[in-house]
Amino acid sequence: MAAAKRFPDRDEIAAVRAEAERLEPGATDDTTKRRLAGRVMARRDMGKLVFLDLVDRSGRIQLISQPFECHLGDIVGVTGSPAQSRRGEPSLMVDEIETLAQIRAPLPDTFHGIEDVELRYRKRYLDLLMSEESRDEAIKRARMVSAIRAYLDGEGFIEVETPIMQPRYGGGFAEPFVTRSELLDADLYLRIADELYLKRLIVGGLEKVYELSKDFRNESYSYKHSPEFTQVEWYEAYADYKDTAERMKELVRRAAENTIGGTKTTFRGHEVDVGQWQEIRFVEALEAHGVWTRDEAELRAKLTEAGVDIGGDRSWAQLVDHAYSHFVEHELIQPTIVYDWPIELSPFARTTDEDETLVERFEAVVSGMEIANAFSELNDSEEQQQRFAMQESEREAGDVEAEPGDPDYVEAMSYGMAPNGGCGVGVDRLAMVLLGKDAIRDVILFPTLRARD
Repeated sequence: MAAAKRFPDRDEIAAVRAEAERLEPGATDDTTKRRLAGRVMARRDMGKLVFLDLVDRSGRIQLISQPFECHLGDIVGVTGSPAQSRRGEPSLMVDEIETLAQIRAPLPDTFHGIEDVELRYRKRYLDLLMSEESRDEAIKRARMVSAIRAYLDGEGFIEVETPIMQPRYGGGFAEPFVTRSELLDADLYLRIADELYLKRLIVGGLEKVYELSKDFRNESYSYKHSPEFTQVEWYEAYADYKDTAERMKELVRRAAENTIGGTKTTFRGHEVDVGQWQEIRFVEALEAHGVWTRDEAELRAKLTEAGVDIGGDRSWAQLVDHAYSHFVEHELIQPTIVYDWPIELSPFARTTDEDETLVERFEAVVSGMEIANAFSELNDSEEQQQRFAMQESEREAGDVEAEPGDPDYVEAMSYGMAPNGGCGVGVDRLAMVLLGKDAIRDVILFPTLRARD
C-alpha cells in the first residue's frame, strides 16, 4: 500500500507538548484530539506499549502507542490526545498512526549525531535531521534576515533586484567568477557586489534602496570568507557616512534582538555587545602602532622591521591595508567603527572636509572581523573617473583586485546623483557573530566545498 500523499490539519509538536505539560503525571486529556507528523528518532518497547520520540521543526514529544511496525528515521503521522506518562514525560496518547515515508538508509548515531565536521557540511540534511541545535540555528538565521528586511522596509527603503551576471564587475576589491553568454557572445562576470547598480537607482530617483543578495568572489576560504556569500547593501539619498553608521547600528541591534533576544553574544571567545559601539580613526589606529606614514619606502621598512611578510605588496595602498589588518583589525574586540580611510583604498567615497587624502568611509569590526563597510558616496562623475584612473595605476602595479573602471556607471553619474550614504553588511558574518560560530561555513547551509577524491 502506497504511503499517504498528504497529512492535513497538522499541529506543531511544541504546541501539543505545552498542552501535555499542564497535565498531571499519568493523566490523558481524552477530550482533545491533536494530529502530529514528524520523524521517529527513538523507540522503546515496553510490553504491550511502544514509546516513540517524534521530532518536527518545533521540537520533540513522546508517543505512547500500541505496537507498530516502524524504523528509526521513518516519518509518521499520528492522531491522539495530549498526555503525561507516569514519570511525568509530556506525551501524545496515540489513537491512530500511519507511515508517511520510510527510511532506506540507516541514520547516524542518534545520540552523538554527526561528529565529523566535514560530513556536516557535505550532508547538511543529515546534520539538520540529527541536530536540534543545527535546526535552531538555521531558523534563527532566517529570523535575522527577516528582521533586516523588516527594518529597512519600515524605514521607507525599496527592496530591488540587480543583475547577478554583469558585463563589468565592480563595487569591491576581488577577483570575479567569469561565465560565458552564448546569446551575447561575450564573457559575463558574477557580481562581487551590488553597489554600482544600486547607485544607478539613486540617480533614477528611487532615493532609498536595498538588496539582500548573493554575491560571488573567486577567492579561497577562510574562517570569514566564502566564494559565495550573502550581504545586504543599502543606499540612502541625502545621507552621509555618519547617518549611515547610525542606521547600521540600529539594523544590527534589531537583527540581534529578533534573533537571540538581546544584543549580547559570545563570538570567537569574547563576550561582546552589538548594542554598544566605540569609534577610532584609521590614521590614529595605525599611529598607535607606529606604522602610519605616507612614504612607501618608510612604510615598507617599518613593516619589514616588524616581521610582516610584504612580499606580495606592490604599492603603498597594499602596504597600508596590510598594516591595518596585521596590527589593528584583530585587536578590535568590542564592536568598533573605524572611520576616515585613505583615498587609495576607497574609490567610491567622498573626501573628508579636513583632509583630501582621506575619505568618509567606515568599517564595522567585531572580535577582529569586519562585518560592514560604508561610505559617504562619491557623486561627482568627473572625480569618479579620476578615481578609476587611480585604481588603474594600482592594477598596473600588480594589484589584480583593484577596482576596474566602469564608463556606463560614470555616464549615469553625469546625469546628477544626489549625495548619499551606502553600506554593505555581511549577512553570513553577522550570523556568525549572533550565533557564536567561528567559521562562516557553519552559518551557510550548503557551503562551497572541494570535490572529494
